[in-house]
Amino acid sequence: MAQGEVLLTVLDSASGKEITFDRGDLEALPRHRLDTHTSVTDGVHHFEGPLMRDVLGVAQFHGEEILAIALNDYEITIPLSDFERFDVIAALEMDGKALTPRDKGPIWIVYPRDEHVELQDIRFDYRWVWQLCRIEIR
Repeated sequence: MAQGEVLLTVLDSASGKEITFDRGDLEALPRHRLDTHTSVTDGVHHFEGPLMRDVLGVAQFHGEEILAIALNDYEITIPLSDFERFDVIAALEMDGKALTPRDKGPIWIVYPRDEHVELQDIRFDYRWVWQLCRIEIR
């Protein structure tokens, strides 16, 4: 898919197939808005980007979990059920500005923390992957 700079690669671990997304690909998906607190910033912030389930839906790969990998090599396993239960977004913008690697971008997995008390548990904080660059579906 990506014709510009690749921001995100999604790999199907079972088949070895992958799909890539540039900013235009991600911006072409339905845009979602989320206002929430984070555990690493002060106050409520406004985030925008596609839903994670929409991003993964384009890839049409199947599994039960993902391994989310960041530019700084941080990685964590996230159950795919998170993206069905909650409107988790692949944030491309925060407070109206495009995210860059200097400020947790270009993609930041953002949960609707203020909408669900259970998402305020620390185990979900680890799933807020900033500088997301790769997803491996397992």
